[in-house]
Amino acid sequence: MSLSAELDLKSFVLLHLGERRFAVAADGIAELVAPSRVFRFPHQTPKIEGVILRRGRIVPVCDIAEALIGKRLTMRRFYLIALRHYGAKTEWVAIPVTGECELISAELTAAGESDEPHVAGWLSHGGDVIEALNLDALTPGPEELAHHSASREQLRVPPAQRSEGEARP
Repeated sequence: MSLSAELDLKSFVLLHLGERRFAVAADGIAELVAPSRVFRFPHQTPKIEGVILRRGRIVPVCDIAEALIGKRLTMRRFYLIALRHYGAKTEWVAIPVTGECELISAELTAAGESDEPHVAGWLSHGGDVIEALNLDALTPGPEELAHHSASREQLRVPPAQRSEGEARP
């Protein structure tokens, strides 16, 4: 392989969700950990099922499988601790995975205009075309949390206190 071809290669972590494989850029992964207790608490945050404690941090658990394969995961082999970016900030998020993860090098083909926002691009590995994920689009960030909180607050306002222009739930 030529030096220029090697420079085009990037590292990715392949993860299993059910029967499908997806890729995440390796520079966005903090670690791979065994499943631990998920602490659940009453909340209205979409896409977050609870938190785990890892290295002194509270890490939200986001099961992205429903958005990608159409069903929630019932079995978890690992949590992939990934970095989620929003603005100038970065936080950890735990992504449940069902099988082994693998580190590979591959060339990323950019996502097209018709691809979903969670698709960062495509790569070829072992004869398969694999979707590279944009975790920022799959996991909730402050903008989604703020929107959801505003929607919940509107539901709490008694009908007699709403102005004429406000939507009804």
